[in-house]
Amino acid sequence: MQVTWEMLEDAVSDCRGCVLCQTRQHVVLGEGSRNADVMFVGEGPGQQEDEQGRPFVGPAGQLLDKMLAAIGLDRSVVYIANIVKCRPPHNRVPEAFEQNACLPYLRAQFVLVRPKILVCLGATAAKAVIRPDLRITRERGIWVDKKGTQILPTYHPSALLRDETGEKKREAWQDMKALRDRMKEMGIYPGQEVEADG
Repeated sequence: MQVTWEMLEDAVSDCRGCVLCQTRQHVVLGEGSRNADVMFVGEGPGQQEDEQGRPFVGPAGQLLDKMLAAIGLDRSVVYIANIVKCRPPHNRVPEAFEQNACLPYLRAQFVLVRPKILVCLGATAAKAVIRPDLRITRERGIWVDKKGTQILPTYHPSALLRDETGEKKREAWQDMKALRDRMKEMGIYPGQEVEADG
């Protein structure tokens, strides 16, 4: 049976699949264009996301918006989701059983959006999507082809906010430029040319 957005939204809003449902204020399914060529996947909602029911609206989300703008994109033309749809207490990393309870929802989102490129923001997302033993510091920026979908692991914006040396920020900027270039190669770049460095 073909899953619809309505069916997915109903299932997620009533989900009791793991303990995270007990402390959530809002389920955070995803946001953006449902026909996006590029989909971003993070770890899970933080406090502000839990309060608003929207992904990436806190400090990390504001940085993600700036990262998108730097390559001529806007969140309205991409789709943004997370591995888990409910906030883990104290923003801890979601446990494996919590991720496994939520992954069918992410797969359904992927089927509905049908992106050509998937960007994994941070280790948790990259391990869940690409493979469990992935090391984000070693493998960020390395494209992976999975059943015709181009997947790019990069740092989570929250890691960039904690980056005191600036090294991760520089590497993440390289990854964003690589994303822009790959979109152009694939003929799916909708942005305006922006030349920014730093």
